[in-house]
Amino acid sequence: MNPVDLHTHTTASDGLHRPADNVRMAKEAGLTGIAITDHDTVAGFEEAAEAGAKLGVEVVPGVEISTSHEGRDIHILGYYIDVNDSALIERLVSQRRVRDSRNEGIIARLAELGIPLTMAEVAEAAGREPGQDETIGRPHIAAALLRGGFVASIQEAFDRYLAEGRPAYVVPPARISPFEAFDWIREAGGTAIVAHPGLYGDDELPELFLSRGADGLEAYHSDHSPEQERLYRELAESRGKLVTGGSDFHGARKGKTYHGPIGNRVVDAEVLNRLRERARGRQ
Repeated sequence: MNPVDLHTHTTASDGLHRPADNVRMAKEAGLTGIAITDHDTVAGFEEAAEAGAKLGVEVVPGVEISTSHEGRDIHILGYYIDVNDSALIERLVSQRRVRDSRNEGIIARLAELGIPLTMAEVAEAAGREPGQDETIGRPHIAAALLRGGFVASIQEAFDRYLAEGRPAYVVPPARISPFEAFDWIREAGGTAIVAHPGLYGDDELPELFLSRGADGLEAYHSDHSPEQERLYRELAESRGKLVTGGSDFHGARKGKTYHGPIGNRVVDAEVLNRLRERARGRQ
């Protein structure tokens, strides 16, 4: 097996490590390939590709697009997209504006709870300003809460305030649908995969998405059980769709890794050929 991890995040979105560091960790883990799939941005790909060329690791251009379906957040992975496609880049800018609006709503909710956090403090924790090519998300708000002494850990920030159902959770306004994301990815020359379907709490959704444009499912994921992995693999294969997998690595902090370490879930490099073929078939 030539293992590849098709789901990792970097400092370009809410990961803790530089893109080049992800590639180095992939090399150290014995992987032959890695995808950079930051939330609503492709800003980390160039640095990762340069590192991959030096280390002999194939770096797959990717993205994870945030969408909404009937009140649920649904994430769609795009592989072998043209990272220089002007239409895609502009669309991702619009996605980040929605995320910025959601972040401002969270800050307002926290203020109502007596926590005087500011967007400037969040930007400082993220190491960037809103509106740049990189995204600012809830993990950066959690980091700002930790810096400000309002919580004792990132996990506490989510458990007390930021996770779904908690007081400062805000549903982003006007996110696109998964079906629009499929079109965006295809129009940028890529292949569209439904990310971590087991996290949505409704096993009718993967079948719906496969029937309406998704190219496959991310069956193998750090938060999927073996039974879920088998279910989604068989569902995708029964419909002639692709099966992918990845760690969803976001980084390690004080010995705790969010989702899983690089290489925690992998597929064979042969999957890359199928992703490319599916993309080429639409060009």
